[in-house]
Formats: sequence, structure tokens, C-alpha cells
Amino acid sequence: MKKSPLTRRYLLTMIGKTAGAGALYSAMTSWGLARPSTFTDELDLSAAPNGSSVLVLGAGLGGMTAAYELRKAGYEVSILEYSERPGGRCYTIHSGDTFTDLSGETQHCTFAPGNYINPGPWRIPYHHYGVLHYCKKFGVKLEPFIQLNYNAYVHSPHAFDGKPQRVREVLTDVHGYTAELLAKATDQNALDEYLTPEDCEALLEQLDDWGRLTGDHKYQKSIKASEFRGFKDWPAGGLMPKPSPSEPLDFKELLHSGLWGLLLDYFNTEYQHAMFEPHGGMEQIARGFANQVGDIIDYRCQVTRIEQSDDKVTVHYIDPDKPDEVKTRSADWCVCNIPLSVLSQIQVDASPAMLQAIAAIPYGSSTKTGLEFKRRFWEQDESIFGGVTYTDMPIKVISYPAYDYFSDGPAVLLGAYTIEDAGSYTMSAMTGRERVAAAVAYGKQIHPQYEKEFISGVSWSWHRCPWTLGCYGLWTDELREAHYDTLCSIDHRLVLTGEHCSYIPAWMEGAILSGMDATKRLHEKATAMKRERGDHE
Repeated sequence: MKKSPLTRRYLLTMIGKTAGAGALYSAMTSWGLARPSTFTDELDLSAAPNGSSVLVLGAGLGGMTAAYELRKAGYEVSILEYSERPGGRCYTIHSGDTFTDLSGETQHCTFAPGNYINPGPWRIPYHHYGVLHYCKKFGVKLEPFIQLNYNAYVHSPHAFDGKPQRVREVLTDVHGYTAELLAKATDQNALDEYLTPEDCEALLEQLDDWGRLTGDHKYQKSIKASEFRGFKDWPAGGLMPKPSPSEPLDFKELLHSGLWGLLLDYFNTEYQHAMFEPHGGMEQIARGFANQVGDIIDYRCQVTRIEQSDDKVTVHYIDPDKPDEVKTRSADWCVCNIPLSVLSQIQVDASPAMLQAIAAIPYGSSTKTGLEFKRRFWEQDESIFGGVTYTDMPIKVISYPAYDYFSDGPAVLLGAYTIEDAGSYTMSAMTGRERVAAAVAYGKQIHPQYEKEFISGVSWSWHRCPWTLGCYGLWTDELREAHYDTLCSIDHRLVLTGEHCSYIPAWMEGAILSGMDATKRLHEKATAMKRERGDHE
């Protein structure tokens, strides 16, 4: 049977299917298909040409970044926003909120006061310097976000009789069994072609430490291993039971469990410590920007057409509740932060290459489901304080709140998070109520307390959202080669911003850096044109 060649596309596909979006992003970063943040310092633009105006379409983070920086430079700036609030996908659903998706289903969030869920961004890596810069500048209070909690779970219904396993147990056993196998290969001289006798001796010594092996290079039940994977009887005091070692998981069952792959998202660079989240929900970042530019935002403005002429841009828009009343607004320049999934359905005066680029980029699927429970049973019963549990069930993720530890009363956790896989599209096809019911049904296989403690839930699908029609720009290397530079270029008097105009798709950092970059290039073009006109006057 002829084997398929191991192409980069094939390998990326397999990484995404087996290890998830985080590992896929990490691999793309290493190949230059996705890139880390390039933020170094805030913009310091020269003065804007006298009387120059800019119209920003969309009060997402990319649009508000551009509006803030352009206004600071002296441009006359205004923003048209489709919804009733700033932030775009930087969104938090609070107690008392009501929302309706494209199917017409309306959900009412009945969480206890103070409880919330972030249906969009929910964590900030330490190296997303642009986001952190503006949070500090605008006084947005940040708290630690816990990604890796060694006491959380990895889980598969097809392994270990469906019983969830602690992260520390699986991680220690993976290290231990791997170290034992490598030690056996070393003892059997299988590495002599590559290592000197001194190398082999040093390797065995390190493997004993790294894998918590016993003196005969075996990984087995021991106090040494239990210091990392946890004890059967934990060290105590007085006449309490003496410490006793725990039993490692069966090697063959662990090998075929699929739990190894679930560990990967804890360690790729996007999720390594430290991570952060705003106190009170992600929308606090949007509010931070809106405190600076909120007075120039007009809400409930649905753009229907973008016209360009030699000296201005004219935008046609309506109030969605009054579709027959078409309004227009003009400016010298236009910064468009509208998602491509929506922009591709709007009449835009732009070059054929730009229109082709706008239409070429599909949008990835994602859903999130927030579940409220009567008490924090994950803390009280299982000693899980923050962190993420991974499962190969369709819900993929359970994330525990990293705030208000030890508090009484109802609390909310993220009960399901799907992103750009078959399960995500299946979840997107469900109603919100069906997704909540599914999250509870799957989640109780990990936490049996669900059935007794569940109060209510809300669920969000980005493909059912009228102002995004999807979650994020789904680039491939072929699409970037064909369209990325065109999409980010200034097309006469129009420039695009947003996470789709970045190498950090789906992250707030991509949107913010895109807004900064578009601002800088627009300002350079505007001032150059002003100088050129002055030279000919």
C-alpha cells in the first residue's frame, strides 16, 4: 500500500485533529504561519493633517484601537457600531442579560447577581503585550487565569471505565513509563551508535530523576513516584496513617487512552504561565477602550454600502429596527473593522484584488456554554481551584473559575468550549437550550454532582451571531500567500483591521496589533498626500 507523502498541510491537519487548536497554533507559529505578538511600544504619531477625518466601522478592539490612536493624533474620528455595546467578540454575558441569535432563539441569563460567562476571549497570555499595554493604560484590573491545575482532570469515556484521571497522575505516569522504556533501550545498547558509555551513564541518571524510577530503572508504585503523582495516603501528623504510595495507571491502557494528547494544550506557548483575565469579565477591556472613545460611537448602525471617491469615503447605513431609513456619513478615510464574514455581503467600492481577498477567507466555528451550580462542588468535593479539565467528549473543556475561591452560593463554570472541529459544527447546529442540556449530560460523566447541583445555563454559537457569522478568520498558508498582503493593504482610502488581519487569529492581540498597524500606515499615507498636495500648491 502506497503511503501518502508527509506534507506540511497533512501534518497540520493531523495535529489539529488529535491535539486540538492550541497545539495546532503552536505548530503554525514554529513554521511562520502564525506569529507571536510584535508589540514593542505604544504609537506616537505626528500631528494629523489639519481637518482630516476618519470613519471607523465596528467598535471591536481593532476598531477602537485605531479610533483611540487616530483621535490622539488629531484626526476627527467617529465610529459606527452594529450592536448596542462596544467590544465585538470581547463580550461577557451577565446575570439579567438577554440575547437572540440568528435562529430567533432568545436566551435569558438567570445567573445569580455577579456571575457571568465570557463567550468570546477568556484568557490573556503573558506575551500578548499589546492587550496588556492597553489594560494598564486604561486601568483595567487583571487577575491570574489558571490554565494548568495539576488537580484538574483529563478524561475519555473510552478509557479507565470512563473515570476521569488527575492531570498530575497522568503526567507523572507518562514521564515514568517513557523514562523506563528509554532506560531499557539504553541498557540493551540500542543507543550505542549515538551515545558514548559516559553519555549512557549520564542519561540513565537523568532518566531516574525525571521519570521517578526505582534503582533498577523501573517505573512502579513507590514513594518517589507518589511525590509527583499523589499519594494513596497523604503525609499527615500524629498517629494518622503513614504516607503510602499510589498505584500508577496501567501502562497499556494509558498508552491507548488518548489522554497523552489531551495534556498538550497545557504546555504550548499560548497557554504557559502566567495568564490573565480581567476582574469582572472580558468586556472590562472593551469598557476600558470605550471610556476613551465611547463619546464618538454611534450604536445600532448596520453598514449597507461603502463608497470611495477621489477625496472621501461615504458609508451607507441603517438602524436594523428601521431598515427603510438609509443614512450616510462621509470622511476622508475609512478604517473597517467589520468581520470578513459580514463584509463580504456588503457592497464595497474596492479593487478586484481586495474584494477577492475579502470573499476568500472562511470563518471558524466555536461555541461556549456557561453552567451555574448551587455551590462550588469542584472546590468543596474535589479540591479543584481554577484550571481546565480536558476531555475527548464533544464538550472538550470544563474550565473552573479562578476568582472568588471558597465563596458560598451559586457559581458558574465554562461547561463546554468547542472550536473548529466536527463537534463544534454539531454543537452550532443545536439550539442554545440543547447545547446547555448536552453540556450537563456530558459533564456529569466527569462530575456526577452536575445532576443535583445544576441551576441554569446559557450557550453561545458564533456562527449564529448576526454581527460576526463565525468566530475568527480561518487562514491557511495558501490563503495567506494569495490574499494576506492585499487584505492588509490600504485600498485607496479604505483599510481593514481585526484579528483576520493578523498572524494571531482568534486572539485579542491580533485585533489590537492590526488596529495599531493600520493606524500607522493610514497616518503615513495621509501625511504624505498632504505634503504632496502642498508641494503642488
